[in-house]
Amino acid sequence: MYDGDGKTSDQLRAFYLAEPLRGRLTKWEETHHADGVLRAQNVPLGWKVASTGNGTGKANATVTLTWGGGDTTRIRVQADLATRKIVSIED
Repeated sequence: MYDGDGKTSDQLRAFYLAEPLRGRLTKWEETHHADGVLRAQNVPLGWKVASTGNGTGKANATVTLTWGGGDTTRIRVQADLATRKIVSIED
């Protein structure tokens, strides 16, 4: 999420997200007017990560985000095992 000046967010994205994904997230954010990583306009109260398997050099996980009032959403995340960068985030 936006940290006031964007510097921390940009640094974290550069470290954890593969370059092609950063470009796709920028387009998603322009279309949806929300944070592309969280798929939301605010910050969750909590989160839980569960592995959904590995294969073909990728690690897959489901992230459950918990919002105010107890509502939850899930996003699917895929990381490249060689680079350890996140290459895909889908809702």
